[in-house]
Amino acid sequence: MNTQEYKLDNPVWYSLNELDKPYSIECDGLKFYNPEYCPFLALAPNRRKMEAMFDATNFNDDLYVFGKKPSIGIGLTFSGYLSCCQMILKKPIGIKIKERIVELKSRKQKAELSNLVKSILPTLFKNKSSDLGNYYGIYKKNNLVAALGERMKMDGYTEISSVVTHPEYIGKGYAKQLLKHLTDQILNENKTPFLHVVESNKAAIKLYENLGFVTRQKLDCWILRRVI
Repeated sequence: MNTQEYKLDNPVWYSLNELDKPYSIECDGLKFYNPEYCPFLALAPNRRKMEAMFDATNFNDDLYVFGKKPSIGIGLTFSGYLSCCQMILKKPIGIKIKERIVELKSRKQKAELSNLVKSILPTLFKNKSSDLGNYYGIYKKNNLVAALGERMKMDGYTEISSVVTHPEYIGKGYAKQLLKHLTDQILNENKTPFLHVVESNKAAIKLYENLGFVTRQKLDCWILRRVI
């Protein structure tokens, strides 16, 4: 076992203390991603009571926190939670890449990426989410039909996020091709790819398992909302 694997128990915190530090906002023992990039926050590992007492007036969208249910202060309420599987990949995916995979770098490509992701995952992808890492896609008939990219980054680990396929192109293996491409890059950097998937999304979990991902742990994700 990687001696640093404990960091995956609190991935937001360690990412914001390490490679994602430029996007970090700190407040009273909490760390937030700048809300233009990502809606996640984390509590310091030594906060056993998981108390989140802070002024949320600058955060108008939902906030997401992994782990045990936190105590929250005035101005916030829980709007729900997601039961997630945290999955990791230890060895290369054993398939060949047959599709043309495009790195999404231009303003036009990033706009197409945002439109595709938000049509499927409307709350988690923000205006500058694509600036957190490398994003890749597959085009058909000049339309972006599948994509994925990198979100949380820490020493030794990179999170894969926004794995999406347009509904008309599901079942063609495009997600597998993109996952092979990106995980090879991450592994070549001597880092471990990981991702989070909602436990009820059985089809996605099966896909990841077939490619070699294993579930490391179940991890709840609590959704906080500002009280108006």
